[in-house]
Amino acid sequence: MPGLKRFIFKRLLALIKKEGLQIVRDPSSIVIAFVLPGVLLFMFGYGISFDAKDIQLGIALEDQGWASRDLTNAFLGSPYFVPTVASDRQELFPLVVADELKGILVIPQGFSSAVVSSRPIELQLITDGVFPNTAVLVQNYSLGVIAQWFSSSVVTAPGGSPGLRLEPRFWYNKEVESRYSIIPGVMAIIMALIGTMLTSLVVAREWERGTMEALLSTPIGVFEILLGKLVPYYLLAIFSTFFSLGVTVGLFGVPFRGSLFTLFCVTSLFMMSALGQGLVISTLAKNQYVASFAALLSAFLPAVLLSGFIFELDAMPTFQRAVSYILPARYLVACLQTLFLAGDAWGVLLPNMTKLAVLGSFFVGATLIGTKKRLD
Repeated sequence: MPGLKRFIFKRLLALIKKEGLQIVRDPSSIVIAFVLPGVLLFMFGYGISFDAKDIQLGIALEDQGWASRDLTNAFLGSPYFVPTVASDRQELFPLVVADELKGILVIPQGFSSAVVSSRPIELQLITDGVFPNTAVLVQNYSLGVIAQWFSSSVVTAPGGSPGLRLEPRFWYNKEVESRYSIIPGVMAIIMALIGTMLTSLVVAREWERGTMEALLSTPIGVFEILLGKLVPYYLLAIFSTFFSLGVTVGLFGVPFRGSLFTLFCVTSLFMMSALGQGLVISTLAKNQYVASFAALLSAFLPAVLLSGFIFELDAMPTFQRAVSYILPARYLVACLQTLFLAGDAWGVLLPNMTKLAVLGSFFVGATLIGTKKRLD
């Protein structure tokens, strides 16, 4: 029995070495593992932002009192707005139609006197609803400036008492930079795409080249064949992950507050699912083009749309939210965002890591069951 074990181990090492040589000699694998992450990080890191700055806002200053001018100055001093001030709202409407303004804040007559006499204050905010997300941002940012102005000691009628000052605090992301949550999510998308894409081409390539028949005719078992193919791509994916981590921290300045060992454990658990899913696709497709398309359709798109990377899961319809529970990327995004922004918060990490382990075992088991050592 010991001799048999040594013999099987030698065969496994030979398969791993053979697959490793194929990776080195195949430029596409290196491109997918190292060039693709850099491109995606650059595109998402610089191309997508949920932060709004330099919003073109019109201010209709129809009241000329001190409070109206002071509120206008608050908008002029805000880093989020580039105000265009007019004395009448009718002057600003054509600019909204021409898409030169994203909204109009109307300060009506009687505003300053209402502030002085503590009467109900009325303001009107008109936004361009053609782009709903931008309209919501304009609304929220405007309300934030107004609330801060109203609660500051500046908003005090002459002879009145200072108002309440609001001091907001943001945990884990005090700069409120959207890239701090976007880029860890991009890393999850990269890992999902790399893990599934790389292995989806492995077995399909063997079938296309006719080398799979040669492998099946040898004494090598199915488990050895699959493990021999998984190990090199697992190592390649791990290197790619830490390469992406270096780019994320070094180039984009995203803080990483967790430990490298925890990141390694999370990555390993997720790769069980991604690599297993890729092998299932590759075994069923037996064609590299079909396998790559299936990997893109089953890994990349669901990971982008249903993982919580861009769209909040709680805001999704019930059906889409239910589908997201079977996606490994959902749990990886949660783990990576926690590691980057909060650190090793095990109360969040352990439940997600457990679900990754369950899904990984399922995909690896499905691969072992679905791969038969025979020619159909």
